[in-house]
This record gives sequence, C-alpha cells and structure tokens, in this order.
Amino acid sequence: MMTLKGQNIHLRALEPEDLDFLYEIENNEFIWEVSNTQTPYSKWVLKHYLENAHLDIYEAKQLRLVIVFLETNEKVGCIDLFDFDAKNSRAGIGIIISENFRNQGIGKETLQLITNYAFTHLNLHQLFANITVNNEASLQLFSNFGFQKIGIKKDWCKINGTFVDEVLFQFINEK
Repeated sequence: MMTLKGQNIHLRALEPEDLDFLYEIENNEFIWEVSNTQTPYSKWVLKHYLENAHLDIYEAKQLRLVIVFLETNEKVGCIDLFDFDAKNSRAGIGIIISENFRNQGIGKETLQLITNYAFTHLNLHQLFANITVNNEASLQLFSNFGFQKIGIKKDWCKINGTFVDEVLFQFINEK
C-alpha cells in the first residue's frame, strides 16, 4: 500500500504548475493568523520557493505536500511538516484545506496519510501541532485524531489586535 494515497485523496510533491494555487493560499489573509504571515507573497517569491521544493526534508527541515482528490486530480489543500528535527525524531504539522472542501473528511484522511508517512518513512517518534483556541475546526480535528493537548501558551498570538492562547498538541508514535 502506498503511504501517501488514501481512499479519496493522495498527497503529492509540489510541482511548478502549483504556483497559482500556492499564490491563492499564501495570500489569503484569513489564513495568515495560523501561518504567522503578515505580508503577501509575490509570485516571484513563490516561484523560487517551488524551484527549491525538491530539497530533501533532512536538508530543508520542512516538507510541503499538496492534497489532491484522486478522481478529479483537483487540489484541495496543503499539509506541511516543519521544524523537522531528525536528532529528536519530531516535526511540526500544519494543514490547510480550501474553504469549499472543509467538513468532508479530507482533514482526517490527510492526517492519517501524513502520520503514517512520518512514522513509517521518516522514522519520527512524534508530531506536534500549535493551534489557536479560536480555531475550533482544527482543535476538533486534531483531538479526534488522537493528538493529545499537552499545554497552553497564554496570549501567544496577536490576532486582530487581541492576544489569543495557543494549544500545543502532540501525537507520539507508541510503536
């Protein structure tokens, strides 16, 4: 069985033709609060990012994959492994699903695929996620998947002039 292919979706590497899709995601101001972005990205910057997307996770310390519907090959989101730490066998995880594809089970299937990949191919011991307390959909997704809430960072993120707590989740591979 392929670890990056599920029942409805598959996760694939970034391609040059993903430029417009990335441009749309990275410049969506609604998402900026969860991605710690404060300014828009130019297509030029994203083009150079795509040119280096082939770098190995061990070199780049991150991996971004595109979430794609199997039947239609439509791009519906991205999943990131970031702050990759081979020595301590851990990485952060972030997910974004395009608004019109939410609440369809894509997040859960994506988490299943990426955790399987991280534990099987990257030999990670744990994944972590940082989620603001106002992001109810992500809190529910990660909790339901089995990520454990291990702490709260008080007043961690400033969103629209207000400080918001951020929850730290961990998922430890017990195998």
